[in-house]
Amino acid sequence: MGKYDDYKKQVLDCTMDLVRDGYIRGLGGNVSMLVEGEEVVVVTPSQREYNTLAVDDICVVDLDLKPVDDNGLKPSVETGMHVAVYKNRRDVSAVVHTHQVYASVFAIINTPIPALFDEVASTIGPLVEVVPYGLSGSPQLLENVVSKLGSRGNCYILQNHGILALGADLPKAKRAAELLEKCAMVYYRALATGKEVTLLPENMRELMEKIVVSKQDAEIKRKEEMKKG
Repeated sequence: MGKYDDYKKQVLDCTMDLVRDGYIRGLGGNVSMLVEGEEVVVVTPSQREYNTLAVDDICVVDLDLKPVDDNGLKPSVETGMHVAVYKNRRDVSAVVHTHQVYASVFAIINTPIPALFDEVASTIGPLVEVVPYGLSGSPQLLENVVSKLGSRGNCYILQNHGILALGADLPKAKRAAELLEKCAMVYYRALATGKEVTLLPENMRELMEKIVVSKQDAEIKRKEEMKKG
């Protein structure tokens, strides 16, 4: 068994769950995770039908995108975006990028999703911001994503593209994507009624933000303590 096989399997299993649930279709979307204690990223490959993937097809690269465990396949063209997240958000160790349907509606109307439910906002943050458009894999997209990470949300909408969901591990990142889709679906349908949409009260939005940030800070502290040994 290879050194990174367990990580590869986690990435593959998460990807297949997202394919099964309709979050990823065909070639659209990608999944990665950061190897604990290393500057190494395990990520889905480029231009491969996800329902045909095996563990050995998952790529392993360093933070300069150089192969670490070379399987002859190119990592996703979006790997640079994943790495940019890892470099700028120390609490994040997993990234899920999908083209899920309802959240993508807000990607093409360039509209953020506000705090509608406390159980959602306490996981993904009180506001899902829109990252300005950039071509897939381009330096501009990386720059645009990094410019938004300071809000410390766990989900972002990529204008005319899809979504990013972040987490301390893959289950948390996948759960963030799922909660975002629930929220996007309800918000879309609520807006379609033409009636006023009620948001969480401001004091609850502030509380939800504190909850999200405290979890992130705890994860950063855990990583720092692990480095110290």
